[in-house]
Amino acid sequence: MAEGVTAFTTYNHMLMPTSYGHPEEEYWRLIDGVSQWDVACERQVQLQGPDAGRLAQILAPRDLSKCRVGQGKYVPLCNHAGVLINDPILLKLADDLYWLSIADSNIWFWARAIAEERGLNVAVSEPDVSPMAVQGPKAEDVVASVFGDWVRELKYFWFKETAIDGISVAIARSGWSKQGGFEIYLKDGTKGTQLWNIVKEAGKPWGIGPGNPNWSERVESGLISYGGDTDKETNPFEVRMGKYVDLDVADDVIGIKALRRIHAAGPQRHSLGIILEGEEPITFGFSWNDIRKDGAKVGDMTTCAWSYRMKKNIGFALISTRCKAGDTIEVVRQAKVIPGTLTELPFL
Repeated sequence: MAEGVTAFTTYNHMLMPTSYGHPEEEYWRLIDGVSQWDVACERQVQLQGPDAGRLAQILAPRDLSKCRVGQGKYVPLCNHAGVLINDPILLKLADDLYWLSIADSNIWFWARAIAEERGLNVAVSEPDVSPMAVQGPKAEDVVASVFGDWVRELKYFWFKETAIDGISVAIARSGWSKQGGFEIYLKDGTKGTQLWNIVKEAGKPWGIGPGNPNWSERVESGLISYGGDTDKETNPFEVRMGKYVDLDVADDVIGIKALRRIHAAGPQRHSLGIILEGEEPITFGFSWNDIRKDGAKVGDMTTCAWSYRMKKNIGFALISTRCKAGDTIEVVRQAKVIPGTLTELPFL
């Protein structure tokens, strides 16, 4: 509130800031400089105990056998039918301690139910852990100025636990943008304002300012949003997550048998970009508008944004695999037909 937030959304039963009143300024700060985000709503599902690693592998259709302490992995969680139910970053803090840094859904209930059903010796909880993101091409300089130059050596999705002024954190090279940066996992919610102000003060020489997971940048970068760009039937292969599925993991991994069948048959839909005709910004957000080709519905435009760099309205299509990049299509919105062209992702 002190930073001048003007809009929130709800996410994992919390409020996430979505605007500080200057959308284009916030966009360019992320593209050219450094942006500070309150993403405490990115909650953690903690798996702790002798069977923590086993539960993590049962939940994730990705081979975790070589995952090391201090390493994170992007994992598409699926239900028994192979349908995507979340896409967290898994962080391995110890052989008996894992976090799932989740998108917006109640994975805590899912993980605990599976643990009980399988009779595993593991405690599933939501720890007092709240991420803050520092994103943009100047983010590394800011975070290094606070915590030390060792952060420059962190590989993507790897993390290290440390402290600043007595505040315990884990620092990961990650974040929901393609502009580079870090997520700082605060381990004591009472220290949120103190940590925010430390980073804010350190970032002043680089022009740091408040922001949020940026709608325009994430669409330009091809970043799918679970629950917004997916529906109740979406599988990982349809939304460019197939490379994070290892089909040879054990049969007791949830959804793996269904995923093998889906892979063998080939997905019926895939994810492409759309460039709409017209030179004026259109307010869409998550839209789920019909896409038509030759008069027939062939898919849905799930989201749309104005690209400040392309000067076009662009969006994502979850669309029949019969449709390819380069095809001309029509998007139907409130009885209005908008012509467009399909393209590969990312846009930029």
